[in-house]
Amino acid sequence: MIITDTHTHLYSDQFKEDRAGMVKRAIDVGVSRFFVPAIDSTYYQKMLNLEKEFPNNTFLMTGLHPTSVKENFEEELAFVQNTLKERNFYGIGEIGIDLYWDKSFLKQQQIAFKTQIKWAKEKKLPIIIHCREAFNEIFEILEEEKGENLFGIFHCFTGTLEQAKKAISYNMKLGIGGVVTFKNGKIDKFLNEIPLEHIVLETDAPYLAPTPFRGKRNESSYITKVLDKLVDIYNLLPQEIAAITTKNSKDIFGI
Repeated sequence: MIITDTHTHLYSDQFKEDRAGMVKRAIDVGVSRFFVPAIDSTYYQKMLNLEKEFPNNTFLMTGLHPTSVKENFEEELAFVQNTLKERNFYGIGEIGIDLYWDKSFLKQQQIAFKTQIKWAKEKKLPIIIHCREAFNEIFEILEEEKGENLFGIFHCFTGTLEQAKKAISYNMKLGIGGVVTFKNGKIDKFLNEIPLEHIVLETDAPYLAPTPFRGKRNESSYITKVLDKLVDIYNLLPQEIAAITTKNSKDIFGI
């Protein structure tokens, strides 16, 4: 059984003491593919170090996270652009709009999102969308940019059924993680109305640990708790869920 974690921050300092052990625990339960999103330039070297340590299992992305869009966002975008010239990546993300923490940089977040979508379309790379309290703003830009070269993953999807269908209409898979196991997560109530070919698995480790680990440090091995929840929702075997969602990840990332 091959399980793919399409979104995990393995370079996080929260794994500093036991990174190798944490990766081994994940591999031992079948998680052999780790797709690693970027945040900003300050994390880049850590990502390269991670790839060097686990070259057969880690697949890096580049991009500027919306919460890192500040006064110097143009410098950060230039850094992303340079990384795209230097080497190959498997996606551009995580990118998007976050209005939960700070609304004062909305305009700059919109510019950064559009700019990075343009690069992704030019490179024929998937985008990985971070959306927090910004569905309308995200959809407005996706509507402007839609086309066959626009595709990717709506990371940590926590919207409504209507918003799920809208995201899918823009060639996005829904990234489903620990939230689907929460009592108040809501998405488990309608997910069975979304065909499984539109779903990929993720952890967002070290964040958003699934039940029964909620509130603790998340790690990629815990994706099995997400898998178990989807087994209940779709009434399929774990091997079937793993195979379909891994195929979906291959369709997105091309590997």
